[in-house]
Amino acid sequence: MASESAALWCVVPAAGRGLRFGGDLPKQYLPLGGRPLLLQTLERLARHPRVAGLVVVLAAQDPWWPGADAVNGKPVRTATGGAERADSVLAGLRALPDAVSADDFVLVHDAARPCVRYEDIGRLVAEGVAAGGALLGAPLRDTLKRADEHDRALVTEAREARWRAFTPQLFRRGELIAALERARAEGVAVTDESMAMERAGWRPLLVEGAEDNIKVTTPADLALAEFLLARIG
Repeated sequence: MASESAALWCVVPAAGRGLRFGGDLPKQYLPLGGRPLLLQTLERLARHPRVAGLVVVLAAQDPWWPGADAVNGKPVRTATGGAERADSVLAGLRALPDAVSADDFVLVHDAARPCVRYEDIGRLVAEGVAAGGALLGAPLRDTLKRADEHDRALVTEAREARWRAFTPQLFRRGELIAALERARAEGVAVTDESMAMERAGWRPLLVEGAEDNIKVTTPADLALAEFLLARIG
């Protein structure tokens, strides 16, 4: 098992089409600050000293991937993803180097989150390794409404003890593979890695991170990400 100060590999699922964004070009390849969004995310991760290397999970016969085998001096591997996020993450976990054991911790990070802060990655790793697994997130601060089928407010939900989930998420390689495989066998489409771990009986630590760790989903998000990258450096 790697020591608490060891650098960790990071799996970046990037096989989706980003259908909510619209357009023919998958959103992970849209230009952000003069470079594709995906490369901005990879470069940000690779600059962190706790990241040892990256596995990028791509769609089959992805024509836009530039073929990089290193980013900022960190090795880059690729794998072919599947129809669901969990399938892509599983492919990435299996493509990790043999030196990454089942007991070693790995990170999983969304390709469309280019603004994650370096200090949040460091805190996630430090606290998450000690806790046996963790994810970045932020407590819910807005008033939460439940709507009916006509988008009319039915009731105000309690926001206490509710968090928004971000990435990276940090788990042991073997435990995460087992949790994702179990969810798939049971026909459950998990929306993040923590959900799979929760269903397997784990209780991942929620580590508060900056709320500007946004996921680019719409054109407005892309413009905001460009502003944030210039601001946070």
